[in-house]
Amino acid sequence: MSAEPVLKIDNLESYYGPIMAIRGASLEVRQGQIVTILGANGAGKTTLLKTISGVMRPAKGTILLNGDPIQGRDADFVVKKGLVHVPEGREIFPLLSVVQNIVLGAYVRSDKAAIARDLEMVFTYFPALGERKEQPAGTLSGGQQQMLAIGRGLMASPEVMLLDEPSLGLSPLLVDEIFSILKRLNTEQDMTVLLVEQNALVALDVADYGYVMELGRIVMADDAQVLESSKDIQSFYLGAVEETQRGQRRWKQRKTWR
Repeated sequence: MSAEPVLKIDNLESYYGPIMAIRGASLEVRQGQIVTILGANGAGKTTLLKTISGVMRPAKGTILLNGDPIQGRDADFVVKKGLVHVPEGREIFPLLSVVQNIVLGAYVRSDKAAIARDLEMVFTYFPALGERKEQPAGTLSGGQQQMLAIGRGLMASPEVMLLDEPSLGLSPLLVDEIFSILKRLNTEQDMTVLLVEQNALVALDVADYGYVMELGRIVMADDAQVLESSKDIQSFYLGAVEETQRGQRRWKQRKTWR
């Protein structure tokens, strides 16, 4: 793991019109880590990712990618620098085929041989996409569309992937599958991930480090295992899951993901 963070955010502020959505947020992500951002709806998690990736412009603060400032730059510039954003809600192109959607993720690249290799890598991790590559993307299930969105992000050959609510609207079994693949990509491809996820238990199961946001501020930060055992986190974000069958299953499964 590198001594310096690959992604460093310092004192970031971002607005929706007159409303301050991000209030002096600072965080770090190091090479090969999965870092998660937890928080309730309206905490500012999605806005933070949009500001980092160039979809929104910050009013204040710095965003460093490998030591180079990227705050206020256009999203395509940020992608070329090595940071890709897989948005909430997947945002696929439903009338295009699966393979057309995936290849669009490589629009900033010109290395055709490497693009072809990465396409095969995507199909290796997501074989359901390979089986349906000529199918219109809009006909895929919700879980397959989430896989497609992640696969499209991988085609940019990113150094850092921002992943926003990948479990949204999915069944527990599909959530398990998505996060198992995410952990494999992290382990086997050394993929660095900044993950926003409302399902705190699942996020902390795969993450190395976590931040908690409330009303646009970072209010807590620690190793994922420390946060997972925190009574405050269990009370406000995990909801006493150890008392439910689903919670018991996921607590046990954590050992297989690490």
